[in-house]
Amino acid sequence: MALFQRKPQTSDPKTFYTVGLNKIILLVGLGNPGKEYENTRHNVGFMCLDSFVAKNDEMEEWMVKKDLKCLLSSGRIGDARVIAIKPTTFMNLSGEAVKAVVNFYKVPQAQTLVLHDELDIEFGQVRLRVGGSAAGHNGIKSVSQHIGEDYGRVRIGIGPKHPSRIKSEDFVLQKFSEAERSQLPNLIQEVNAVLSEYIYGGQLPNETRSFLV
Repeated sequence: MALFQRKPQTSDPKTFYTVGLNKIILLVGLGNPGKEYENTRHNVGFMCLDSFVAKNDEMEEWMVKKDLKCLLSSGRIGDARVIAIKPTTFMNLSGEAVKAVVNFYKVPQAQTLVLHDELDIEFGQVRLRVGGSAAGHNGIKSVSQHIGEDYGRVRIGIGPKHPSRIKSEDFVLQKFSEAERSQLPNLIQEVNAVLSEYIYGGQLPNETRSFLV
């Protein structure tokens, strides 16, 4: 297996530095709270953001923010203040926490990035884009209802369903298979690379990345 780590770049370092002094970035991991949902496919957004916070010494430990309905970590990475959150509501109410944090910290949509599972994307792929429909994802539907659609998405493939006749809501709440678990370190590393590039570069490309070889 191979994974290519991309070095963050900016087209104009001087301009980036000037703008970056006041830059604030919000990273949102989607999932369901509670022990019974840990390590399930639907919680892969939580898993990736947990890893990012743990691996970056600049980020504080998770804190409970009851008034903002989330767990929150923050820190300064490069020239940006980075705020990471995991909503403490259930998935279909995720937008409540995102709206509360966006309003409190005055975060623009263009500087908000949401990490979430995507059943319509094959396991082994991560697709990046800004805006778009919820495609049936209740967490994304809630976020868009509360702050609009023009935020970045890190869409983490967990499909296809197997067996195909299983209900989607049952499949996403299952834990990853043994074969999938063996690939999770590669998945998490690739998502961490995406987050670093976004923080340092300030843009989210519209592209698909594969972490399986």
